[in-house]
Amino acid sequence: MAVSWVSLRYNYSQIVPRAAKESFSLVLPFSLPRLTKLTAPYHISTLCCSEKVDTKEPRSPDLVALEYADLNLTDKISGELGHVRIRQHVNPLSSLFSKPVPVPDWDQVFRDPTLPLMVDIGSGSGRFLLWLAKRNHASGNYLGLEIRQKLAKRAEFWVKELGLGNIHFLFANAAVSFKELVSKYPGPLMLVSILCPDPHFKKRHHKRRVLQKPLVDSIVNSLMPGGKVFIQSDVLEVALDMRNQFDAELDVIQHIDAIEPGVLCDNDGWLLHNPMGIRTEREIHAEFEGATIYRRLYQKRT
Repeated sequence: MAVSWVSLRYNYSQIVPRAAKESFSLVLPFSLPRLTKLTAPYHISTLCCSEKVDTKEPRSPDLVALEYADLNLTDKISGELGHVRIRQHVNPLSSLFSKPVPVPDWDQVFRDPTLPLMVDIGSGSGRFLLWLAKRNHASGNYLGLEIRQKLAKRAEFWVKELGLGNIHFLFANAAVSFKELVSKYPGPLMLVSILCPDPHFKKRHHKRRVLQKPLVDSIVNSLMPGGKVFIQSDVLEVALDMRNQFDAELDVIQHIDAIEPGVLCDNDGWLLHNPMGIRTEREIHAEFEGATIYRRLYQKRT
């Protein structure tokens, strides 16, 4: 299947503007619109979602609601799901998560299962992936893998609410399920993202981190030529761990600034801007608190 790639000129503007914003060109798997530039102070009287924002002193949850307002999601959830109480960290090495999930019938999951696939490992609430799927409903499919079952169930509820036929969420441990899932997918694997994964700070818990050598190998080997890997974290130690593992595969993949000279990086090689067109919820919270986001984008050699 021939896959077309689009080169975008993307101007990244944050909800709370910074002093300087640069533009840069990236070759991305799906066509992404530009964000609307907002200047502070901004005034929003009502949002197309279930909560209103206090415009006088915005909080990070307000900024999340604003960033994802056009999804028009409700807080309504199915009766069988009940209240979604989020457990921040789980142990992926537990026997509860040791078995690969069954591979779904892709013809039942996606309207067109031959389209290029993006997999978001650790999809959280799913809003980030839903936003992308809604804007690229004809050009790509999206698969979210989330180890917290209630989050995956609620995200699937939202998929049905939005009537999208190009996105699916699975309750799955990516470390044990990714390889089998993507190997049975009929179309090409175009993009894998791992964004702000659980840090598991204690040294004895580092083995719980989602990105381990077997998963790195599966990602790199499964990507189509020209396919991409996007990683980011607000925890430098975690970002360095992920970066070092993918940098060890530079005979197969290369960092985007080696391909696109216009991509802006800092002196340590971290991308200065998010190339996806939308920030994750964790990213919004972290930047609101003044944290730095560490990002890398790799492309598989052709």
